[in-house]
Amino acid sequence: MADEQDRLLPIANVGRIMKQILPPSAKISKEAKERIQECVSEFICFVTGEASDKCHKENRKTVNGDDLCWALSSLGFDNYAEATTKYLYKYRVFERERANQNKATSVEDKDEAPRFDKGVQPGKEIDTTPASLQFRVLERGRTSLAKPS
Repeated sequence: MADEQDRLLPIANVGRIMKQILPPSAKISKEAKERIQECVSEFICFVTGEASDKCHKENRKTVNGDDLCWALSSLGFDNYAEATTKYLYKYRVFERERANQNKATSVEDKDEAPRFDKGVQPGKEIDTTPASLQFRVLERGRTSLAKPS
């Protein structure tokens, strides 16, 4: 039983995600949470296994986000693959910008005293969406560049 619990997502997290889509007054039984917990854990293992097989065939040891997007597509979950690919691209752009911003900040800190007029003002949001997005659309066995709709 302990081994099975180790391979499942935490039930509290599953319940929290389930509650997000339901009206506030709705209740979810423990049994329902457990069934969804089993289903999503199995789905993750299924997709990750497919991605892992791809990496093994390519003599790689690390599964990355692109491998998971490919696995989703190759298993017929094209809608999930498309959404995940878009998210992964935006996440990478955001992380790259954040790293560049941190690098610039550390250079400024070495060169001069702190200045508060540079960068983003507190309370203001940063738009990380580039003017023209490009991402890889993974289709069964081939890769192409496409622009999002």
